[in-house]
Amino acid sequence: MKAVYRYSIAFVATVLAVCLLVVLSTLSREQKTLLTCTGLEVEIMDSTSLSFVSKADVKRYIERDYGVYMGQRLDSVDLKKIETVLDGRSAILKSEAYTTTDGMLHVEITQREPVVRFQKGETGYYADETGFIFPLQSNYTSRVPIIDGNIPLSAGSGFKGYPSDPKEKAWLDGIIGMVRFIGGSKTWSESIVQITVDERGDVVMIPRKGVEKFIFGRPEDYKAKFSRMEDYYRYIYPAKQEMNYKTVNVKYDGQIICRK
Repeated sequence: MKAVYRYSIAFVATVLAVCLLVVLSTLSREQKTLLTCTGLEVEIMDSTSLSFVSKADVKRYIERDYGVYMGQRLDSVDLKKIETVLDGRSAILKSEAYTTTDGMLHVEITQREPVVRFQKGETGYYADETGFIFPLQSNYTSRVPIIDGNIPLSAGSGFKGYPSDPKEKAWLDGIIGMVRFIGGSKTWSESIVQITVDERGDVVMIPRKGVEKFIFGRPEDYKAKFSRMEDYYRYIYPAKQEMNYKTVNVKYDGQIICRK
């Protein structure tokens, strides 16, 4: 009987708790029908590391592309539309909008973080770690590796999105993997001062030390190519004496081809 009694008490307590939650939820909804939006609170989640978007920018985007929200009933503020407006900005990775019972509209912003910048003539753009391309931002420049020259991407000025061509996507994925590998190495991040793409489409590394240019070819098997570059500095560079090589080709498996 004691066990039955305990179970009965627990069941009643559970039912009461559920009823209380339903009542509170109903009261909250009814309260929102009476409340109006009295302000906007914007939080940039990663503002310490990135400054592509400011709170003033977010407010301007909402006012221009969403419309009036101040003075509107909280339950009539279209939160999904606000998020769609903000997510359409190239430098914004994700937004979340919600209201609270104090009448405030809250917006949380996560910025898109670039890992590489491309400069193709007068046209420049970033790519994030997923391969999403987006334009340079006039109010902030991110300190990431810059690759210039004959970039084999068809992205034009103002383009945002992923490459539609499978070959372009594969090339971009290789570049992203390569720059992340460089960034993860103290040796190479300090040694490589420029990355360019020559007229043949080969990726070329220009180091801080020496006059050599290292020809990598396509951005694939880059770990093995850096290993051959390391072998050059370990075995060939000390023995070359007064000879200066203009190029060192490491793009072929098992070969280091030096040319004056």
